[in-house]
Amino acid sequence: MLFRQFLDSDLGCASYLIGSEQAGEALVVDPAYAIEQYVEEAERHSLRIVRAVETHNHADHVAGHGRLSLEHAARVSIHPLAEPEYQFDPIVDGDVLHVGEVMVRVLHTPGHRPEHCALLVDERRLLTGDSLFVGDAARPDLAVGAAEGAEGLFHSLRRLEELPDDVEVYPGHVAGSLCGAAMSSDPSSTIGHERRSNAALRTSAVDDFVADALSKSAPRPPNMDAIVALNRGPFLGARPRLSSVSDVRGATVLDVRDAEEFAAGHLPGALNVPLSGGSFGTKSAFVLGDGRVVLHATSENQAQDAARALHAVGLLELGGFVVDPPGSESRLEPVDLDELEELVAQDAVVVLDVREADERDEGYIAGSRHIPYRLLPAVSDGLADRTVVTICSTGARAGIAASVLAARGVDVRPVLDGGVDDWQQRGGRTIEFRRCGS
Repeated sequence: MLFRQFLDSDLGCASYLIGSEQAGEALVVDPAYAIEQYVEEAERHSLRIVRAVETHNHADHVAGHGRLSLEHAARVSIHPLAEPEYQFDPIVDGDVLHVGEVMVRVLHTPGHRPEHCALLVDERRLLTGDSLFVGDAARPDLAVGAAEGAEGLFHSLRRLEELPDDVEVYPGHVAGSLCGAAMSSDPSSTIGHERRSNAALRTSAVDDFVADALSKSAPRPPNMDAIVALNRGPFLGARPRLSSVSDVRGATVLDVRDAEEFAAGHLPGALNVPLSGGSFGTKSAFVLGDGRVVLHATSENQAQDAARALHAVGLLELGGFVVDPPGSESRLEPVDLDELEELVAQDAVVVLDVREADERDEGYIAGSRHIPYRLLPAVSDGLADRTVVTICSTGARAGIAASVLAARGVDVRPVLDGGVDDWQQRGGRTIEFRRCGS
């Protein structure tokens, strides 16, 4: 049997290729839109992909079942509660899918979504999709009310933990995904390990589990409704290769170069989300509005890589790319922490903390304002009458935030080489560092 896990480090998504070399066939579980990776691996083992199985209708990334069906005549299996608008083979609790000698048993595990199913491969490998993660459990608030979803998830998790200790756990997400709060970056685990260490499995009362779920708050995946509609709707084929363009007028320019390159010179009004940073697709989807998008990259290869990551989060209509275009005279002037300390002491700037609320609750610079970077496109007008300095944990989101504000005419400077934690470690100097509740 061939069993191969594929991890998308940008989105924190996991997918799986399961094949029988004896039968020459394979299926893919939760395929990404970029299906080439599965096709190439199957061909290396002389396998033909005959089926795509979706554990549920995904809300954070565009699925690849449509491409597998259109390009490779694969059949698509999903639970009927997903209400797909395409031709599919329904799977329900207790069904067994066969790939040659390999058996895949379906376990209906609602909670994250009503249609959600886990898959038990040969009774020893459990593909948990968006139910049980390594060190965490899925969020229950993306398809139904959080309380209803949490109650369903509680019972689904109890069912999974009844499996033998040595059953291997392979989740649908690892750290970096918005579909959970505290999942591990580990790609796999076992039922026994999770039963001992996973807090979601240590809560024995459904009311306590629901209350805990309701106490947590996390951003919803950007473009969620559009992505769900794409995944539920008619099969989606491949997108054409991105082309070079010479005219960016009327387009939103997404500069995917590193923050330092962007600061040194960029097209006026451009937004900067570095491809080299984590969660590129998700961050881009948070800050991009409607309309034509043109990429500014260092090379065609970088532009094509960025386009694939944007397609994965439902940003399908890209208007092309430019490399070293003329007119890149706009600049940002970064701030280091030494200079920031002086500027704050002089009351010369407004410090804008662009982290998430739970991060800020752990401690923040006294007097700073707080707006998560992903909300700035909607609330940046009239932000301040002084220079704004954006800061986060490492500089990554501060750079994105600064580009959003600069595009709206705000006088802004980012902290790119550090963040609030570094400020705290310096002792705060003349700035009081507060803890939430202190």
